Amino acid sequence: MTTVLISGASVAGPALAYWLQRYGFTTTVVERAPAPRAGGYAVDFRGASMKVLERMGILDAVRAKATDMGDITYVNERGKRVASTPPSALSGELEILRGDLVEILYSRTADTTEYLFGDSIASLTDDGSSVDVVFESGLTRRFDLVIGADGQHSTVRRIAFGPESSYAHDLGYYVSVSTVANHLNLDHTGQILNVPGKTVGTYSARSNTEAKALFYFTAKGKLDYDRRDAESQKAIIDEQFAGIGWEVPTLLAGMRQAPDFYFDSITQIKLDSYSRGRVALVGDAGYCASSLSGMGTSLAIVGAYVLAGQLHAAGGDHTRAFAEYDVRMKGFVAACQKLAHEGAMWFIPGSKWFMKLRNLTLRMMPHLPWRKVIEQAPLKVGNAIELTTYEDLPARPAAPRR
Repeated sequence: MTTVLISGASVAGPALAYWLQRYGFTTTVVERAPAPRAGGYAVDFRGASMKVLERMGILDAVRAKATDMGDITYVNERGKRVASTPPSALSGELEILRGDLVEILYSRTADTTEYLFGDSIASLTDDGSSVDVVFESGLTRRFDLVIGADGQHSTVRRIAFGPESSYAHDLGYYVSVSTVANHLNLDHTGQILNVPGKTVGTYSARSNTEAKALFYFTAKGKLDYDRRDAESQKAIIDEQFAGIGWEVPTLLAGMRQAPDFYFDSITQIKLDSYSRGRVALVGDAGYCASSLSGMGTSLAIVGAYVLAGQLHAAGGDHTRAFAEYDVRMKGFVAACQKLAHEGAMWFIPGSKWFMKLRNLTLRMMPHLPWRKVIEQAPLKVGNAIELTTYEDLPARPAAPRR
């Protein structure tokens, strides 16, 4: 029985574990966090990822937790409405809070997959026939395959492929997301303020009982900060958004006291191949498109489906499976990453004149004859991959949980 270690228990990791176990592989997931990660911002699905959710049997569960977000309003520093955008522009076909999605995926795999929380991979030794793994806890294990599903700053990628600097392509922006009070009493909607090079906004969450605060800003060069030091990161946000009007002071105060806090560069990961020997990457670890693409979660769900399916189709022959996985994902990844560059220009305008042009375009959108072409562009990208129905292939015997 083929044994597979997956690093990362966010989205791509549990999704991959689901499909691999279904095809008869024995799966173990290691996650640095002490439990499945809660909280987080809203993530959405378009195109092929919707089909994968349906094939997993979780589409209804995801819909039951949908944010049901309405129009998003753009305001100026006095709080006056200057434009709005329909739900589909930012929320895709289906939107859910990341923490809710993680809970659904974990619940579908907890009984069939071994989870090692509070631990991480310290070293990997691929001897050609299997991979010896040493964990930070001191535990040592041997697996047939190791998959990195551990995000933009992947430990597996660093160990097996080399330093992050070799594959990271910064887009020149930073983002922060926190859970705050819904002090504007937003009802399944949100508000966004732009000043040149900066975007700040808030939208309601969990049936309007809370809200999310978003901060995006442009940076010249790479900022020097400790990724583990949340307080220093909050100080960066404070400095970047000091003196801006509207509800920004209140959102900054909420960010400082938030029960969760996320801060990172907006970066894309680009590799020539998503595998090295018996080690492969999936999701943000292999092809992060960034939050500006709106396709990161779709890539993770589709990538997990394709990788598991190719391993199943190849009868566990990782060399053949990984090569076909590369071929099938490359075009889809490229289309999704391109979307981020286009989205950045509109979501974080760099000048006042372009902000005015963007707002005018949004106000004119309902009257433009080519409106449907513009609105359907992200969905077209979401369908830029043809899915094979791997489930129709003969199934292996189900792997028992260790």
